[in-house]
Amino acid sequence: MTIRLNRRAVLGGTAGLAAALAAPAILRAQGRELRLLTWEGYAEPEWLDPFKAATGAAVSIAYAGSADEMFARMQGSKGADFDLVSFDTSLFPRYIDGGLIVPFDPGQVPNMANLAPEFQNVAATMRDGKHFGVPFAWGSLPMIYDADAFPTAPESWEAMWDPAHAQRVLCMDDANNCITLGGLILGVADPFNLTAADMAAIRDKYLALKPNLLSWYAGFDEGAQLFAQNGVVVMYSMGEPQVKAIRDQGVNAALTIPKEGAIGWLDCWEVSAGVKDADLAHAWINACLDKATGQALTEKLGYGNTTNAEINTAAGLTYGDQLTWLQTAENYEARVALWNEIKAA
Repeated sequence: MTIRLNRRAVLGGTAGLAAALAAPAILRAQGRELRLLTWEGYAEPEWLDPFKAATGAAVSIAYAGSADEMFARMQGSKGADFDLVSFDTSLFPRYIDGGLIVPFDPGQVPNMANLAPEFQNVAATMRDGKHFGVPFAWGSLPMIYDADAFPTAPESWEAMWDPAHAQRVLCMDDANNCITLGGLILGVADPFNLTAADMAAIRDKYLALKPNLLSWYAGFDEGAQLFAQNGVVVMYSMGEPQVKAIRDQGVNAALTIPKEGAIGWLDCWEVSAGVKDADLAHAWINACLDKATGQALTEKLGYGNTTNAEINTAAGLTYGDQLTWLQTAENYEARVALWNEIKAA
């Protein structure tokens, strides 16, 4: 689940980024073309234009509206229509097993040295010791709370179950992510591979939440409005942008990652099985891992970046190492059935 905030701001430093991308390792490639399938915001002028200037390559960009659309477009041509694609850690098995992406060569991506430690060897991006994806942008599904109601940030997700907060708690209506969070709260070793006993314990945990629950909410804006208009003090949120949306409605909202951790989404760049120009594809990945690109990504769009810790710190995005990155669930249909049972009880 990737939630994106299009936050436009004036950025300097484009000339510096162009100089960084013009390194000898990126050969000029006049007459060649790079084909991207990605999300809006992942090929912005701040790093796209310097890349084109440094390489002489044309870049064609196709934007996907959903993860299902992205997969369908890749599957339709077996990847032949694109050189690079970008998706989150939960989808790697689907693409690898479908033969739609291939490993990349770390030796052609020297800027991998810029990756922060928590992004250097993400298990979900690897198989059989080979790298199938390079982390690029990230965010979380954190707890949001009313800072006027809590002198200090809640330390645990158990704040949602505190009887003192009856009818002042919100939870997103999302079967997969809520059940994963339940596993984190209960200390399950692998919240993406739950046993029948785990499922039963998570069901009981959410049933115990109901006396405190004002409502489930299904949309980003709906959650922000319910929080602001009903005296809500704590919620399981859809992401960092909801803090600003609630603050804009006059509430002193803040976010925290409780001690049990939280779910994180981590979008990566992957090389298509149909790549036509592997050298150019690797050059793009390398450009995206430049620290100046990370700065632009965070300052312009509000996402966490994987290479520029100083900029993440300035933006308050200091908790990447506390997140559990999305993975494929053991049985999505069973999770939906369990969630419907919880809501109907």
